[in-house]
Amino acid sequence: MTKISSAWPDPAFPGRHVIQDALIAIRNHLGMEVAYLSEFLGDRSVFRHVDAPGLEHLIKPGDSMPLADVYCTHILEGRLPELIPDTAAEPLARALPITRNVPIGAHASLPIRLPDGSPYGMFCCLSPRPNPTLNRRDLETMRVFAGLAARQVNAELEAQRQGQARRAALDAVMQGSNFSVVFQPIMDLARMSTVSCEALCRFSPQPYRSPDKWFRDAAEAGLAVDLELMVIERALAALDALPQAVTLSVNASPETILSGRLEEALIARHLPRTVLELTEHAMVPDYGALQSILAPLKNRGLKIAADDAGAGYSGLQHLIQLQPDIIKMDMSLTRSLDADPARRALASAMTYYARETRAILVAEGIETEAELATLRSLGVDRGQGYLLGRPAPLAALLGPALAAAA
Repeated sequence: MTKISSAWPDPAFPGRHVIQDALIAIRNHLGMEVAYLSEFLGDRSVFRHVDAPGLEHLIKPGDSMPLADVYCTHILEGRLPELIPDTAAEPLARALPITRNVPIGAHASLPIRLPDGSPYGMFCCLSPRPNPTLNRRDLETMRVFAGLAARQVNAELEAQRQGQARRAALDAVMQGSNFSVVFQPIMDLARMSTVSCEALCRFSPQPYRSPDKWFRDAAEAGLAVDLELMVIERALAALDALPQAVTLSVNASPETILSGRLEEALIARHLPRTVLELTEHAMVPDYGALQSILAPLKNRGLKIAADDAGAGYSGLQHLIQLQPDIIKMDMSLTRSLDADPARRALASAMTYYARETRAILVAEGIETEAELATLRSLGVDRGQGYLLGRPAPLAALLGPALAAAA
């Protein structure tokens, strides 16, 4: 046999257990020694799943045989029946060398078909001994398990197709930089003036997909750091156009920071005006390593913000470990806090924590005048949200919103 690989989905795909369980069940039901699911690749039949206890040295996943030497094509074209209790009783089966060489005494095989009806491969059982008790009811039982396997194969192939399409789209985005950066103002709530803005990424390929989906695809493809750095570099180019009094926040994952490649994307002369936002939704594997990378950048003026505070992995522990200059209170706490005593209490506690640690507190997701008034009464330093300004291209941001800071 020959070993062949293909673009078969990841072995960790949960559905592969369904196929293996189906093979085990039908092999035991029919009392045969070998069960397998094959894939047709060119002129060969490749064994993708195998259940053959004690015979692993003879047949295993990845092995293959020429289609001309096996029963598959003959069954598909009707020259051999799907159920053969005794191969000696079938002249064509008896004449094939594989029947003697394996040997094959009993055989049952059903096609696995793709959604368009074309054959993908075969769902097979065989035994070196004839088994005259095999009947149509056994074949129908096998058909049920083959159907389960076929559905799983098609689900995996569709997932693989979608993954390849996402990767192709991601490659096109990264090669052509098919994304833009928009900027959302962050305002000083006491003076109601713009003191900072957050850079947010928007991807242009259609149909529209939210940024988190693109970054998820990049992570699955091992390109998350590359994509984040591309976005950061594009965003920081705006610093030359922004008023000197206005800082710019960019988002970075722990993975990107720990990659050691972040510094090359930052603009040294603008470090005092740059805020690096680290989301609380991303788990930090090693705070010590993170701090060792960030410390020299902080010494040169970079500010660190803890994003989504109150809605992520480790809550206050994350804030204590990160020791941020800025704490961004998650919009889930901002939303309707004017009418919710529990949210007001948490916001008040975060205001106290920020004051005690000399951090600046930013409330995210402000959408109503009542929320804004409540946050101001609690002494929250800064705010961000649709009420104060929607994300917009740089040219729009440089209009009246920044007139006071210019």
